[in-house]
Amino acid sequence: MPLLPGAEPFRHDGGEVGVLVCHGFTGSPQSVRPWADYLAERGLSVSLPLLPGHGTHWQDMAITGWQDWYAEVDRELWSLRERCSQVFVCGLSMGGALTLRLAAKHGDAVSGIVLVNPANKVHGLAARALPVVRHLVRTTKGIASDIAKPGMEETGYDRVPLHAAHSFRRFLRMLDSELPQVTQPLLLMHSPEDHVVPPADSARILARVSSRDVTERLLEHSYHVATLDHDAPWIFEETYGFISRLSAGIGEESAGEPAGRHADPQGTASRG
Repeated sequence: MPLLPGAEPFRHDGGEVGVLVCHGFTGSPQSVRPWADYLAERGLSVSLPLLPGHGTHWQDMAITGWQDWYAEVDRELWSLRERCSQVFVCGLSMGGALTLRLAAKHGDAVSGIVLVNPANKVHGLAARALPVVRHLVRTTKGIASDIAKPGMEETGYDRVPLHAAHSFRRFLRMLDSELPQVTQPLLLMHSPEDHVVPPADSARILARVSSRDVTERLLEHSYHVATLDHDAPWIFEETYGFISRLSAGIGEESAGEPAGRHADPQGTASRG
């Protein structure tokens, strides 16, 4: 099955600092490619993989599960570790959930994580019926292109395969119990108005992780796919500033800035 436009994986060999960027459920690299490009243009080594079953047709996704998606980002993490002295991981939505598991499982191999509207739970009464309904109904309505900015579209599936949704739900339930193992510096950016992942998911994540260097930002002008929305330029700048603060030899920010609470130019609370 040919790839959808913009769904191609992306890799850039830059400096000693690497960044793994993870896209979301039923989406593709297109939704986070500007994020990856911004970091690559600033000299970082960047890997943006296409998750198995994504970027083609929903039938391909129906035969994959969370183990396939996680294995792909896990391989990319270690590929970056082979050529970089530090590796950061960034993720949108399910990509944020995959990022959290990499952090929980690999400790010091991950220098810091950046999450945008990360998923923590499949919501609604229908989610409880997934174990049975997935055998009766193949798909439901898609979730792509929740974007406030006019004219912007996300390359993603118009249907959600329920076998894959069931696997995703199982993954999130497992991940929730692993969140206390996350200790790395964390930058979490989320939209107050999100029609796919509610703000409660970000609140749950912040309450469960063990990270001491935690910064929370609100994306006031964006919906779920914020990396293609009004706040995208700010997301990219914040990400690079976060990485620069924690990395030796890049950017103008001090790598020695103490962990803890960080000032938010938009007034959002941060904690440490």
